[in-house]
Amino acid sequence: MISQSSGWSTNLPSVPMRIAAIQASPSLPTITISRFIYKPKYFRRPLVAKLPFRLRFPSSWRKLEVPAVPATKRQPSQLEESQKSTESEIALLSEKGDGGPGYGWLPAFPHVLLASMANVIFGYHIGVMNGPIVSIARELGFEGNSLLEGFVVSIFIAGAFIGSVSSGSLVDNLGCRRTIQVDTFTLILGPILSAQAHSLDEMLWGRFLVGLGIGVNTALVPIYISEVSPTRYRGSLGTLCQIGTCIGIIASLFLGIPSESDPHWWRTMLYIASLPAFILTFGMQFAVDSPRWLCKVGRLDDAKTVIRNLWGKSEVDKSIEEFQSVIRNDGSDLESSWLELLEEPHRRVAFIGGALFVLQQFAGINGVLYFSSLTFHDVGITSSGLASLLVGFTNFGGALLALYLMDKQGRKKLLIGSYLGMAASMFLIVYAISSPLDEQLAHNLSILGTLVYIFTFAVGAGPVTGLIIPELSSTRTRGKIMGFSLCVHWVCNFLVGLYFLKLVDRFGVSPVYASFGGVSLLSAIFASYFIVETKGHSLEEIEMLLKLPDTRK
Repeated sequence: MISQSSGWSTNLPSVPMRIAAIQASPSLPTITISRFIYKPKYFRRPLVAKLPFRLRFPSSWRKLEVPAVPATKRQPSQLEESQKSTESEIALLSEKGDGGPGYGWLPAFPHVLLASMANVIFGYHIGVMNGPIVSIARELGFEGNSLLEGFVVSIFIAGAFIGSVSSGSLVDNLGCRRTIQVDTFTLILGPILSAQAHSLDEMLWGRFLVGLGIGVNTALVPIYISEVSPTRYRGSLGTLCQIGTCIGIIASLFLGIPSESDPHWWRTMLYIASLPAFILTFGMQFAVDSPRWLCKVGRLDDAKTVIRNLWGKSEVDKSIEEFQSVIRNDGSDLESSWLELLEEPHRRVAFIGGALFVLQQFAGINGVLYFSSLTFHDVGITSSGLASLLVGFTNFGGALLALYLMDKQGRKKLLIGSYLGMAASMFLIVYAISSPLDEQLAHNLSILGTLVYIFTFAVGAGPVTGLIIPELSSTRTRGKIMGFSLCVHWVCNFLVGLYFLKLVDRFGVSPVYASFGGVSLLSAIFASYFIVETKGHSLEEIEMLLKLPDTRK
């Protein structure tokens, strides 16, 4: 019988037994169980960064070894005899596709879909202020004050930063499901307070509450999805976060069309923003808790029930054994400390998480999205709403492709390919702007480069960044590492928004876009060097492997 989560025989040694096998009798001859134990090709060399601290990964997904009986002539062991038959079963499943019939994702899908509604809310609030900000400023008495207009938009980021910081402690104590449910109250109160605002202060408080809720949810939803999803579908289901964000942006752009003719329509748009938050708060009451968190707090029976319902009966014993092994290794304390992020292996995962978001933001996605309306205006698309919708649908198409490819090609390939595509599109735009081309041809190349950039971002750099950080994190520090990484994201998001137009005014579009292309190339190199492939491995397997010492000096 083949295990649903990893494709390995269920009668093989458990994770702790396999890890312990490394330490057994090193002087005896060994038999390498290469088929069953981690054998992807992604650890070709030790990954050591030249930094003030040392960041190392295991040089390979190690082939765990067990001692063989030292005899001249030895009969094949039962494990060796079963190896060939198991390999045949694995090959057969590979021909049929992961998961056999391909419906192993279905039990977890409603829970994942409901949680991803938090990203729909996030996307909606990204776009809800784009069009109506002028009407809001006029009605609340700060029209023409660009500083206050920017403050109304940016206070959202301040709230999101604080929400991300607090998310780690909340999830340790309450679990993802309950934290998302409680936190969503701020996403109900914030839009209502903003919609009823008759002064700048009321608007600012409403936007701050929205940011606070978004900051918590954007950190916890990827964790929740990664922990309730079956291993072989974790990547595809995790991509629903990106798809939800795209749907929210498109919805806000569509609903924002009447604001061009109705100066009070912004109040209706903000009232509408509270509706999906009501649905999320109510719906999470019927969602499951993460089985890993349930096991961590000692609710083993509940954890077994969730695993049985979402992953299948055959996964219960093996999964519980892996959960408990990791918990014993991490310690029994329910809440982790921020200082633990300074210890290995948490330090290198936190570094990777923060670096991925720094590179993602300074590769220019927010600047390109902001400048895209001017690019479309040059080719005759004068409606900023229509241009934004075109960008939104391109983003959505890329996210759908990522949904299909994530568990087939793997995270690392998509991330590298995405950044290479983003770099190529940036350099295409720079060429179109800087070269003495026909004006119409230059505009068309700029449009093509912009759309390719957004599409390739949505295929890899967007969804993979939020997905792979909780996969690499340990059960104990997953909330803290994700919260730290999102804090970095919000700071970089703010800096890009603050300085992008100033840099364009001073240096021009071409140098700024060329720098975006350079950062994209650097991001591809970083992904090639630091990112390990997590496709097809349970979170516990990844955690155990990252804790193995590197034997190569």
